[in-house]
Amino acid sequence: MKIGVVCYPTYGGSGVVATEIGLGLARNGHEIHFITNARPARLTSFAENVFLHEVKPIDYPLFEYSPYETSLASKLVDVIKHERLDLLHVHYAIPHAAVAYMAKQILASQGIHIPIVTTLHGTDITIVGIDGSFAPVVKFSIDQSDGVTAVSDFLKKETREKLGVVNDIRVIYNFIDFERFKKLNKDHFKKAIAPDGEKIIAHTSNFRKVKRAEDVILAFEKIYKKVPSKLLMIGDGPERSKLENLCRQIGLCDEIRFLGKQNAVEELLAISDLFMLPSSNESFGLAALEAMACQIPVVSTNVGGIPEVNIHGKTGFMCEVGDIDAMASHAISLLSNPEMHEQFCHNALTRASEFDIDQILPQYEAYYEEVLQKFKSKNLALAN
Repeated sequence: MKIGVVCYPTYGGSGVVATEIGLGLARNGHEIHFITNARPARLTSFAENVFLHEVKPIDYPLFEYSPYETSLASKLVDVIKHERLDLLHVHYAIPHAAVAYMAKQILASQGIHIPIVTTLHGTDITIVGIDGSFAPVVKFSIDQSDGVTAVSDFLKKETREKLGVVNDIRVIYNFIDFERFKKLNKDHFKKAIAPDGEKIIAHTSNFRKVKRAEDVILAFEKIYKKVPSKLLMIGDGPERSKLENLCRQIGLCDEIRFLGKQNAVEELLAISDLFMLPSSNESFGLAALEAMACQIPVVSTNVGGIPEVNIHGKTGFMCEVGDIDAMASHAISLLSNPEMHEQFCHNALTRASEFDIDQILPQYEAYYEEVLQKFKSKNLALAN
């Protein structure tokens, strides 16, 4: 198949998943065309069967903000028409599903018909999508899609309940590429971070308020008093300066490292002993799954789709949002008990293996075929 992929080119979960799906499909022989406003963060080198089409919004003095959606729609029409794509897969409903619908109508007026699959990732529904200024367009666009997937059962239910979407939604979980995320011997690297054998705790996010990264630091303050440890804050975002100030206030700047955005996050996970995810909302918890694939137990909140990934008392522990004492207590128990920690590491890997990309990718391929077949049958019926 020739498949167009529309996504945000950032380090956020939707962009990462979209890119990894595309690369996996390309390895399986499909022709993949990424259509974005910049090279996706995970598209780091040349890959066979992969093409990139960058959207360049017009720079015109009349526009206070460049009309990106219009430029994207025009680019979609151009790529679909001239590359003869079979299917368009858009990730994150806003604005991609609506733009895809517009492009589809333009192409239909020219006698070109293409099915659209929309994948819902989380905040495009749970936060932004339910805002009154977006909700009617988001609901319409999802219902007009030829196929819809969600990354968790939680997100599927939220989409139906909060937006009243009637279109069928197929749950296809996020996944892990075990060629990349796996436990590696990085003892020399670990010694550079923790020269005296301290335990290493990691947190990865885009440092938005919903991630509650300050809870990691406040929990670490309690952990540090009981267990010699270091904290790695991986990522960047609007809350970073506030987090750095918090480290100064509690006097642990030497024990907490802010590492910024990292392409090779798996190398940092490989040297970590515990992963913390205190989010107030997660549609799935991909960061936790990546850690589990590297045999790291997870202490997380019990919100959204996280319980579909992290199993309490087996692969890690879950707490109520904002319960810093519980997070610290669970972390101390794991880091202080080598036998328990080893068992949880084993359990984490076993659980993560259920989300191997080799098991998830065929589900997308089968769904594409199903959508294409229904789309062709529908068009044939209309033609007759």
